[in-house]
Formats: sequence, C-alpha cells, structure tokens
Amino acid sequence: MDPLPSLPTSTGATPPTAGPEPGPVAAPPVAGLITRALRRLVQVRFDRRAVVAVAISALFVGIAWAGTGYRYQPFIDGPATISGKVPTGDGELKPLAARLDRRFRELTARLKTTAPRGVYIVIDQTQNRLYLKRDDDTLLEARCSAGSGMVLKETGGKKREWVFDSPRGRFEVLAMWRNPVWAKPDWAFIEEGQPIPINPADRLESGSLGEYALYFGNGFMIHGTLYERLLGRAVSHGCVRVGRDDLRKVWANARLGTRIYIY
Repeated sequence: MDPLPSLPTSTGATPPTAGPEPGPVAAPPVAGLITRALRRLVQVRFDRRAVVAVAISALFVGIAWAGTGYRYQPFIDGPATISGKVPTGDGELKPLAARLDRRFRELTARLKTTAPRGVYIVIDQTQNRLYLKRDDDTLLEARCSAGSGMVLKETGGKKREWVFDSPRGRFEVLAMWRNPVWAKPDWAFIEEGQPIPINPADRLESGSLGEYALYFGNGFMIHGTLYERLLGRAVSHGCVRVGRDDLRKVWANARLGTRIYIY
C-alpha cells in the first residue's frame, strides 16, 4: 500500500510582508486648489453674444444712473439712529430730546405762518368733497362733483382735444355772479353733436349753473347743477358743482379774494 502523499507545506512564493497601517490623508495645499479652480474656469466656454449683451447692458445702466445726477449725500440733521447707534442714558437722550423739541417748535411756527386764516374753501377731488373753512373751524362739508378726467376729441374740423380735469393748486375767487349765464364753449356743442354757432348769442344758456357761480380763472367756476343726484361723483367738465343749499352757504361766506385750495 502506497503511502498517502503529504500536503505541500509551501507554494514556493515569497509571502507578502505586512506594511505600515495607512494614516490620515494630508489636505491639499490652498494654492493647489486655487490653481485647479482657475484651470476649470478657463476651460468654460463662454457665449460671446451673451458676454457682449451683458457688457452693453452694464454700459446703459451706468449711463442711466449717471443721468439721474444722483450722488450720495449724507443726512443732514438726520435721526440719531442713522449711525446705527441707539442712544442710551441721560447723557445721550437729553440732547436728542432737546433737538427734537426745538425742531418741533420750528415746524409748528412755520405751519402757523403758512396755514390759511379767515374764510377759505378746500376741495378734495378724490372724495368729491367741498369744505368751507374759517381758520381751523369747518363751517360746511358738502358733496360736490369735480372733473371726470374724460377726454373729448374733435373728429372733424381742427381735430382738437379736451381733457375734463379740475385744476389743482391754490386759487382765489376772481368774480361772483348771481344767476349766471353760461356761454357754452365749442366743446359743449361738439359733445352734443351740434354745429358750433357763429352768433355768440346762440351760445348763452341760463339756469344750468344754478343760482350762483364763483369764478376762479381759466373758465373754471364753483357753481350749482341741475344734476344733484350725481353729487359725490367726478362727472363735471372741470368746474366744481355743488348742491343748491350748500352753494348758498358758500356764497354767503365767500368774498372776492377768498382762497380756494384744490387737491
């Protein structure tokens, strides 16, 4: 009986020797990172048209900004918190309080010199309200009708155009008429689709302006109306329409030179 072959004790190859354990990977230097980033950036392909468009846009923005004339200006006498520092303590609060009090007294004195005194008329176009005032007291608050803002265009002839707005600003009563007669302007006939009369007498119309009219220039008046149901709405051709009873109170208190403020 043959003996069993013995198992090989070696393959003949040299076994690998164990090396040192891997340690932590050192961080790449910052200069290397920047270099690689720049290389990647250079490799990016830019659209030339996009670059040109961006450059032109920047140029126009710069020109527009320069055209405004805007220049940085620091606040003069601005609030104490403009620096971002909140005043604390009596040493900082008292001077601030004194400065604000002085400013308040200055503005109050200026307001007293500019605020109207005596009888005057205020017209609020936004709310279509008329206020008859004496000093700080309100003698009357009334509904009125200011300009509609509508535009009328002449289709033939001179191709004229009218915008029916009430003026804004400070005015005064230049004339006061009882039972005023309206000399209808051209636009009134064009609006009605009627021929413009040659004879001036054919323009005159009685009764449509109510009992009184207070003229304040450029064809504008405060007057009555045949359409009191529309008071409180902006429907006029630029004059200020007031109801009959309210117009009587305005007439009784107004004088030539009475100031009119319209906003």
